[in-house]
Amino acid sequence: MPMNRSRAAILLGITVLGGAAGAAALARMASAERRRLRDDPEYLELSRRVAGRPVIAVSGDGTRLHAEVFGADSSPTLVLLHGWTEALRFWHPQIVDLARDHRVVAVDLRGHGGSGSGEFSTDALADDLSAVLAACVPAGEKAVLAGHSMGAMAIVAWAQRHPEEVGRAAGAVLISTGIGDLVAESELIPLPPALIRARRLIGPAMLTTAPVAPGWLAPVSRRAVRYVTLGPEATPAQVAFCHDVVLSCRRDTWAGWGAVLARLDLTEAVPSLRTPTLVMAGDRDRLTPPSHARRLHRALPQPAGLVVLEGAGHMLPVERADAVNTRLREFVAAHAGVAAATG
Repeated sequence: MPMNRSRAAILLGITVLGGAAGAAALARMASAERRRLRDDPEYLELSRRVAGRPVIAVSGDGTRLHAEVFGADSSPTLVLLHGWTEALRFWHPQIVDLARDHRVVAVDLRGHGGSGSGEFSTDALADDLSAVLAACVPAGEKAVLAGHSMGAMAIVAWAQRHPEEVGRAAGAVLISTGIGDLVAESELIPLPPALIRARRLIGPAMLTTAPVAPGWLAPVSRRAVRYVTLGPEATPAQVAFCHDVVLSCRRDTWAGWGAVLARLDLTEAVPSLRTPTLVMAGDRDRLTPPSHARRLHRALPQPAGLVVLEGAGHMLPVERADAVNTRLREFVAAHAGVAAATG
């Protein structure tokens, strides 16, 4: 008996010491990583706060939405809608570049950033976009709408719920998104087709469970964010920026919108988006693989092109900022002039 107790004490001591050593190693890794990022011009630029002119839009259920306007009011208007677990600062590369010759409107969707919270539903998203257009786009003017992931879903939902407003859009750009079967087609859980039912069971739990990631665990959580949201060519600065944005999401927002996405089906809403629409995707996107983009593109009433970027993941506006900015600028130039002439 004494021998067993001694052995147990030794094993416990080894376990405690090993855990402490592992925690210390992680802390050293996190500290070294922070130092490298502080010296990385790309990360410093991504982390730089660019302040716009604040606007408050009030949605149909009274939810107050925080938006910011950048650039000259005389320029063509581009409205940017971020995705799930993000915020308007996710669009930093687009704001800095495109605000030079565009009027850029970026909004925190409900539950994110500086916006209030309320009902989690695609109808609420549609009403939020309607409120932002009313508050930020002058009457009689058309705007190009660009959405990433859930932000693109908001555009599709808005077109169905507010068909009388679709004429306010000069065009739409839908980036890294899907209109249904998000769980079934996700490549986060690599399972053979025969086990698709297991994926449908596991997926909702994954979407609604917010991660717990203390600062000392950052080296591990950054690798998780890279695997889930970014392609293999993403830089450490891009991974760290996306990690900071995503892990800043409130837990109730993460769970609430995760439940909506798990059962999302906007198939019948797509025909209502009667405006020229460009679709963009990354071929290494695990959350919304290119199959979503191709199906969406086929269903659009006025498709304006399908762009699939090789080696890119879900966070296209960050990891392929130059390509996204170029496409947005070309799209606005092609369609905003038509909007101005017909507005």
